[in-house]
Amino acid sequence: MSPHDPNAAPPAAPTAYPEGAARRPGRRARWLGSAVALLVVALLCGGAWWLVQRSKAPVGGAGFPAVGGPGGPAGPAGPGPGGGGGGRAQVTVGEATARMASLPVTLDALGTVTSVATVTLRPQVAGVLTQVLFTEGQTVRKGQVLAQIDPRPYEQALMQAEGTRRRDEAQLENARITLERYRTLLSQDSIARQDVDTQAALVKQLEGTVMTDRAQERTARLNLDYTRVTAPSSGRIGLRTVDAGNYVTTGDTAGIATITQTAPIDVQFSIPQDRVADVQGAADAAAAAGLAVAASDRTRTTELARGRFSTLDNLVDTTTGTVKGKARFENADGRLFPNQFVNVRLQLREVPALVVPVTAVRTGANGDFVYVINEDRTVTMRKVRRGQATVEWIAITDGLQAGDRVVTEGGDRLRDGARVQLQGPAQGASGPRGGASGAAGAPGRRQRASGASWPAGGEGEGGRRHGPRPAAEGAASAPAGPGTAPASGARGAGQP
Repeated sequence: MSPHDPNAAPPAAPTAYPEGAARRPGRRARWLGSAVALLVVALLCGGAWWLVQRSKAPVGGAGFPAVGGPGGPAGPAGPGPGGGGGGRAQVTVGEATARMASLPVTLDALGTVTSVATVTLRPQVAGVLTQVLFTEGQTVRKGQVLAQIDPRPYEQALMQAEGTRRRDEAQLENARITLERYRTLLSQDSIARQDVDTQAALVKQLEGTVMTDRAQERTARLNLDYTRVTAPSSGRIGLRTVDAGNYVTTGDTAGIATITQTAPIDVQFSIPQDRVADVQGAADAAAAAGLAVAASDRTRTTELARGRFSTLDNLVDTTTGTVKGKARFENADGRLFPNQFVNVRLQLREVPALVVPVTAVRTGANGDFVYVINEDRTVTMRKVRRGQATVEWIAITDGLQAGDRVVTEGGDRLRDGARVQLQGPAQGASGPRGGASGAAGAPGRRQRASGASWPAGGEGEGGRRHGPRPAAEGAASAPAGPGTAPASGARGAGQP
């Protein structure tokens, strides 16, 4: 057939390839999936960045940055972000008012309880211990009979000494009568003077013998008394070291028991040599009443007794650079025990100081700081300098003024500029209402869940505990600079 034949059939269409048709839709699906994944990752990164920036900024009442935003701290009742409306829950905090008070200046030291008198009960004569008349741990009085040694040998010795004395006294009496006769005969010139002198010497000899006999009799009587072992001092007797039936001697170093005087009782402690003049001066100033001393347990959580400072040693220990001191305690309740370890606190004097509770002061990267509560219920982080401290109070030497309100509880959840809710009276308690409007966002007022409010520093719990309302915010010292950091672990008011 000719290729130019008009009757010839048209050429067939090219054959289709199903494989190619299937490949093109699969490649488009993969590109679409990659684009969706990239979009999701971008959204996640953007959300994370927004959350980080949001957590770094001070939070207003509605959860937006309070700095520079409308309705922030400058307008707490405004409707804009950061106003007094809803959003993140405000942190409920405890408060206290900085005030002037007399703060004691103290000196702490480590001490050991020592008995005023420690006596070992030893026998003064040898013999068989027939009776033990005390109970271990008993409180005994001076002169009380505590043990009995077999007295029979000493009774016999006393009788023998008494008999010897009586015999020699009879001989002395006879010699004196003979001497008087000789002197009469000498006056009549009937005897030689030699005989009179000899008789006079015999009388003196017998007088010496009788004197010796009397001393031996007293010794025998004293030994008999020593068979009754008595307490040499009052105090608490310890564990006995020997039982009845044993032979005891005067050379027994352990003795029968030990007696320690526990009321009153002493505490010995050491102070640095640099504080000797301070302590001695305070002791001299309080000579009449005495320098107050408190003894507490090793954890400083329980006060055991209160006493008075006694004296300082007369030399410095060159090894430790300290001087020993002593204080005396009545210890009527027996809470102090010999050789007990205690912490000693000497109250040297009292000084006027601006004080706040110790829980109000926190420590950050830039030093000590407190959260000051402003009139609009925001807090300002302010650097302070601390001074003397007690268990409950601490002196502030710089950074606060009398009347400033500070946060005492809940500060670990705050940041500079955060809004707070002040603790009010118990639920259901009645108190003076606010103004006619009763606006929840009015500055300087406390909002309860029931809707009742109290003036700041008024009849609420904080006002009753911590005194009058402080001065206006403008009178307070400036807040800490931007370099001030909160204590480690502090979080924003709204952070979980």
